[in-house]
Amino acid sequence: MGDALTPDSGSEALGLISTYFGLVLLIAAWWLLGREVRGPKPPGPRSLLITLATWAAPLLPGPPLFSRDVYSYLAQGAMVHARIDVYTHGPIRLGGPLADEVAPVWQHTPTPYGPVSLAFESAIAHASRAEPSLGVIGLRLIALLGVALMVLALPVLARRCGTDPSAALWLGGLNPLLLLHLVGGAHNDAVMLGLLGAGLVAATGRWPACGAVLVTLAALVKAPAALGLLAVATLWARRVEGRRRRVGAVAATAALSLATTGVATAVTGTGYGWISALTTPASPDNWALTSTLGRATGTLLEAVGSGLAPLAAPAWHGLGLLATAVAIGAAWLRPPRPRPVYALGLSLIAVAVLGPAIRPWYVLWGLFVIAAAGPGGTVRRAVVAGSGVLTLAVLPNGFAPDSRQLTYAVCGGALAVCALWCVRHAPGFATGDALPAVPGGHRSERSA
Repeated sequence: MGDALTPDSGSEALGLISTYFGLVLLIAAWWLLGREVRGPKPPGPRSLLITLATWAAPLLPGPPLFSRDVYSYLAQGAMVHARIDVYTHGPIRLGGPLADEVAPVWQHTPTPYGPVSLAFESAIAHASRAEPSLGVIGLRLIALLGVALMVLALPVLARRCGTDPSAALWLGGLNPLLLLHLVGGAHNDAVMLGLLGAGLVAATGRWPACGAVLVTLAALVKAPAALGLLAVATLWARRVEGRRRRVGAVAATAALSLATTGVATAVTGTGYGWISALTTPASPDNWALTSTLGRATGTLLEAVGSGLAPLAAPAWHGLGLLATAVAIGAAWLRPPRPRPVYALGLSLIAVAVLGPAIRPWYVLWGLFVIAAAGPGGTVRRAVVAGSGVLTLAVLPNGFAPDSRQLTYAVCGGALAVCALWCVRHAPGFATGDALPAVPGGHRSERSA
């Protein structure tokens, strides 16, 4: 598979056509499973978990898909083990064949990941002796543990938020983005979301203090999970009576978070450089909305001879951060105020969409939470549509496509659509509704 998906391979056409043929079929299968979930005899969570395992199994022995970030993780782990400051130097400082596997855009950039992420990356790098193939297997197993936490948390969280557990598992657990990027790509977002989900389960139950610790650990994998502390503090405050005790709950959340951060940083010995390195994903060449607008504005300013062109991208990034703050404020404060878990999902979507960098799997941050707590109707339809589009947005090798590769991808998708049309109109095919409704509306109103 790896050779077939390499841009200079002679099998490139076959690889891309077959890949996008399969991706469209995967989206269709997921969509049809959604119809079953909302049917008169919906599959239960156990049946859906078996389906998830069946769909994920073929991805396990393959190479990293849709990104080369897993090689960055392994290189960063090897750097930590070699006592090279990953918050100052990029993987190129490590040298050797492992550094060569890292995507060129990240070879000279420091890591934005926190001490928890670096701890398991370093452990895998040490255990595998930084051998790329073994290291990828190890990091994929870590990602699978994160996915396991996610799918175990989803039904529990859905029940506490008043939504259908099977629908939540379908939308958040069997989502093609999760399969392709968290399993196939072995992204550390799986660990972040697994810990975040576990923390929210604890906070919506009887263990808000445990929830604060778990959510902080999630944020020490990737920083966006820190927004989950807003949900934990709100849920904890709602459990107690009186203004003083509610303020105490918020203060306890902050204190536990600070203590957890201090202990984790001291244990790993990696320091606090990740705070200043959080701008690493904000290179002007990524395809985030603000970066795209920055490039377009810079091009126009250059065309008219303005010296302000270099400031265009930073200006748009700043506006994007301002818009993110406004969106988060609206999610939490606009009346009627939504439940905390749902507000968290909206906030994470805002960070992914309006932030200075975006990748398809970033949308999983908010999607995972919205799957458990979001209302039915427009919100879930938008999540489903966005998932389908983003599933097709990146080449399997993680690089930007050229016109030839784009043609191959479109041909593969078109062939899949034709195949589905033929099956749809085959004699004896039970059609049902032409387009299934999106499952998962609220059954009851709960505080989460």
